[in-house]
Amino acid sequence: MRDRFRRRPAFTLVELLVVIAIIGVMVALLLPAVQAAREAARRMSCGNNFKQIGLGLHNYHAAYNRLMKQSGGTFGLATGNPANLSNQNRLSWLVGLLPFVEQQALWELISSPDPGGVIPAMGPNPEQTNYIPWRSQVPGYRCPSDPTTQPAGAFAFNNYAACTGDAYFGQEGSGVNDQGVGAGANEERWARGVFRIRFFTGFRDILDGLSNTIASGEIVVDANNKEVIGSWLPTHTVPGAINNSPAFHNTPANIDPARPTYYLPVLETNMNNMRGRRWADGRGIYGNVNTIRPPNSYSALASWGHTAGIYTMASRHQGGAHVLMADGAVKFITDSIESGNQDRRAPGCDNTALDAGMVSPYGLWGSLGTKGGKETISAEF
Repeated sequence: MRDRFRRRPAFTLVELLVVIAIIGVMVALLLPAVQAAREAARRMSCGNNFKQIGLGLHNYHAAYNRLMKQSGGTFGLATGNPANLSNQNRLSWLVGLLPFVEQQALWELISSPDPGGVIPAMGPNPEQTNYIPWRSQVPGYRCPSDPTTQPAGAFAFNNYAACTGDAYFGQEGSGVNDQGVGAGANEERWARGVFRIRFFTGFRDILDGLSNTIASGEIVVDANNKEVIGSWLPTHTVPGAINNSPAFHNTPANIDPARPTYYLPVLETNMNNMRGRRWADGRGIYGNVNTIRPPNSYSALASWGHTAGIYTMASRHQGGAHVLMADGAVKFITDSIESGNQDRRAPGCDNTALDAGMVSPYGLWGSLGTKGGKETISAEF
């Protein structure tokens, strides 16, 4: 009986501390793996969003034998507030894509006239915050890795932008319609991407092949923190004109050397117009990308009006960003992709020599953004 009720020895304090230390080490080792697994899942979800967009793009083309416009819609001025009478040809390609990505209800709300008779079909100017559809977030237009949240009453966001080629001039979209009214010769020659501002394009225009040409790329929603991949640098000074100022060509000088992923704290980077923060607006800063700077580099405005400029693809994924090829394939492009001569004042890199069929001066990256350069592109990129 004495042996039966003998007290068992308990854990000593030292033993408990050793066990706790071992558990802490295991958590420290496993936590990065868990975080990496979560990011891998988010990255896969982002790629699936892009695949759905690509499928919708092809279904749209099958229905209309052309792609939707970037900066399209309706145009008309009348007495009263013009913003309530027309969207002023400023709707993004994502608006026309809605019924092809299972957003029929939102599309019907936009494409039908306002019951009160004030706002016509296709909605008002995309700057109108009182229009509910412009504040309605489409889940498939957001990357799960981008944590920036929509403030109450603000415009809804987007992380997927239209690729307009490898030219930063000629993106003003001065043409009023797809017949070329108002479009100059330079705008025609610089229309080198799958999407052309305010003009329809189709798969027949992509002479380089659908599998060799980028139709869309990821962007990061501006978090209003002067982060290089999200914010853009305004370098224009002359209203209504392209600015060829040193500030535009020397943007890296405005990056904080102490924090190279941010602009200098003293700079004003967004002027209240923030990248990715108006999913329905087709102007450059909100929803365009071009293949000049490699992914996750800076963006800079070249003209007054938020249109012409360097609009770089970016993401919250480590090491690169997703792109949607014109054939519907989704690829991940690394930051280190070969991007040619980045001295935009060098001959052939300043847009003055860019013709429709010219080989891109921005290397493999630029070639992937052009639809008719006839470049030879490796199967691996």
